[in-house]
Amino acid sequence: MLGSLRYAACPSSRRLYSTEATKVPVKLIGELRKLTEVSITKAREALGASNNDVNLALQWLQKDLITSGAKKAAKVEGRFTGEGLISTAVLSNGAGSRSGLGHGGVRAAMVELNCETDFVGRNELFGRLAADIAHTAAYISEPSGSVTAFQEYSLDMLNDAPLLSEFQPNSQTSATVGSAIRDMIAKVGEKISLRRAVTLVENPPQAHSNFGLRLASYSHGSISVPTQGRIGSLALLALKSPKLAELLVSEAFRNDLARLERSLARQIVGFETMSIVSPAGEELETALYDQQFMMFPDNSSGATVREVLGRWGIEQGLAESEQGVDSGGLAVLDYKKWTVGETADPSTESPQ
Repeated sequence: MLGSLRYAACPSSRRLYSTEATKVPVKLIGELRKLTEVSITKAREALGASNNDVNLALQWLQKDLITSGAKKAAKVEGRFTGEGLISTAVLSNGAGSRSGLGHGGVRAAMVELNCETDFVGRNELFGRLAADIAHTAAYISEPSGSVTAFQEYSLDMLNDAPLLSEFQPNSQTSATVGSAIRDMIAKVGEKISLRRAVTLVENPPQAHSNFGLRLASYSHGSISVPTQGRIGSLALLALKSPKLAELLVSEAFRNDLARLERSLARQIVGFETMSIVSPAGEELETALYDQQFMMFPDNSSGATVREVLGRWGIEQGLAESEQGVDSGGLAVLDYKKWTVGETADPSTESPQ
């Protein structure tokens, strides 16, 4: 009886496995992975479903990513995202800049992109997405006309904007910032959220003006990209001098200025900085101008930021006395300093 059952089962088994799946060449799998960075399993599945046609496989992957991304986004909704990156993008850093979008003016942005774990926060794909979102925000922003230099950028508008890649500026893609975030959720399996964005756009001053703006930036805790890390800062500086146009032509002056700018941005990141100046009659350690300028390499005397800026302006020929930017020199007008997770509220996002 048992033997007859085994015999009867054999033809059925042969019929079940008689049709072989499409054989996928290893070379095509490698080619598709170079184009998409998907897993070997997913690349094989896409090619198998597309009769080994790479173009059709790309279309299959895009549809699969949309479907799986939406499902995973719904699944992870409500999870707490306290990790991630602060990413900055500076397309033009102001007076004297010789390249970039709107050179001579200022165009920049800073965003916070969050995830659930530090592991994903250190992922190269996650970092690239954060950089692209910051680049997009800086590129599409317009001058605000407001007295406030930095402007909060609407997250709804940014999510609906086409994603403009920093690393592949000529790439043709239909992805928006929001859809790119959903795609990333599908790839890493964690909730990804864009928490905040700020932009700064100032048009170039008139030709031969004695006034100019500059932007300083610094990121602390960067992994591979120097424009992003756990803490980020942007600082808007003002230069004023009848000799400004002449000084900005000098490469030596621009190099010295860049070193000072970086030192200021590092000072803001490295110390508890709550304001630029102290209230009248007070000297607060949290006020930038009253802090010892520890991040400036030529400050062995322990001078404050205010003292160093005044002395630097005279030494560089911007000013004749340490009376502030109104009489010529350099001053910090405004700044932003962000730390990953500092505005996150676990009570509004329930960990699972």
